Amino acid sequence: MSGLLRSVLDAHGGLDRWLQYTRLEATIVTGGKLWEIKGQPPDPTPRRVTITPQQEWASMQPFGADDWKAQFTRDRVAIETLDGAVLLERQDPRGSFAGHELATTWDPVQLAYFSGYALWTYLTSPFLLALPGFEVAEIDPVDENGQNWPGLRARFPAEIASHSSIQEFYFDDERLLRRHDYRVDVAGAFPAIQYTSDHLDADGIKMPSKRRAYRCGTDGHPLPDELMVSIDLSDFHFT
Repeated sequence: MSGLLRSVLDAHGGLDRWLQYTRLEATIVTGGKLWEIKGQPPDPTPRRVTITPQQEWASMQPFGADDWKAQFTRDRVAIETLDGAVLLERQDPRGSFAGHELATTWDPVQLAYFSGYALWTYLTSPFLLALPGFEVAEIDPVDENGQNWPGLRARFPAEIASHSSIQEFYFDDERLLRRHDYRVDVAGAFPAIQYTSDHLDADGIKMPSKRRAYRCGTDGHPLPDELMVSIDLSDFHFT
């Protein structure tokens, strides 16, 4: 493990503490342009998200209706009633995005897949970089308003579903996560820069409570009018 990654994990609460937890819940409110582009109008309803930190699984409710929930794993996504009755499901959900461009619309199961892997990635960062199979290397810092944020580039293992196989993470002077770069492969592989801020202490773990993801221009800078996804998070709870 690199010295930067170790200091980053320590700044966020420590790997030993993280490994003690088997479940994380949070309330989210989402917005941004991506949902309308994908034919899924923005839903300002607060939703409760549950993940397992050490294994890629996520659940969201409500999802589509007050008494529905979405269940996500890499190989299967389902929309169910709160009692567990399956309404829609898809095996190998990633395959359904073949040939998609940014403007290609999604069906509800594709939305559930995207939301599931994205939220699992966000809620486990930066600790997911210490999971088996991740290849992590230190990279040049980026300049953000006169601040140099050191970075880590990660190659994700094939068994983890996420935006893209290569992603970059950048950290401030306190070694808290402040920026996350990736390409959204399920939406035409458009490049995105996501900023994180307003970190909270949640059962000893530092979690950003605001995330703002922008399309990245050809110059490598975010396009300020292209806010694709916004996420406000609250009520974190680990068990």
